[in-house]
Amino acid sequence: MSLEQFKRRDALPGYIFYEAEKKPQNGWESFKRVLKRTFKGELFVGLWIVFREMIKRGNSHTLSYPQEKLAIGPRYRAIHKLLRLLESGNERCIGCGLCEKICIAKCIRMDTRIDENSRKEVSQYTINFGRCIFCGFCAEVCPELAIVHSGEYENASEQRAHYALKEDMLTPLDEFKANKQKEFKGFGALSDNADSFVKKTPLAY
Repeated sequence: MSLEQFKRRDALPGYIFYEAEKKPQNGWESFKRVLKRTFKGELFVGLWIVFREMIKRGNSHTLSYPQEKLAIGPRYRAIHKLLRLLESGNERCIGCGLCEKICIAKCIRMDTRIDENSRKEVSQYTINFGRCIFCGFCAEVCPELAIVHSGEYENASEQRAHYALKEDMLTPLDEFKANKQKEFKGFGALSDNADSFVKKTPLAY
């Protein structure tokens, strides 16, 4: 290939010249171009598919919310919940403060005090759901499985600082007595045969 042929690339064999669409010269030609670009066969095919799915019976994926809700996974990290002991119904939280220390969003606040039996108890426990990122660290680090993530994901609020008190998250006594407290099935949960590994000791405590 000579130097002149190399410079004239547009004249080489196999070069395809693009014929651009002519610009409309008046309003009528512009209107015809709009109609040509809008009403194509693909448009009516898409409309037919949508209409066909609409008239099908028993193929609806719509739920009547809030009467019907989608089932969520057992490890879904939604609104926090404080559980009670299965034997006595007392609070599981021992006030160790690990959840407050590990919280990367700094949304958990805990206050403890000494009761009349010289034992530490939790007096105040709040979570700011406006700052919470639902990472699940608090539930994983809890040694007593006291704080878990429940399946209640409706946490909309009119206030920017949406706090949840301990009374709101703790399982009510009436629900606990009716065996409505659901145990946590995720990370760190007790196995089904955990009772068989419990050994009796001679100590009376």
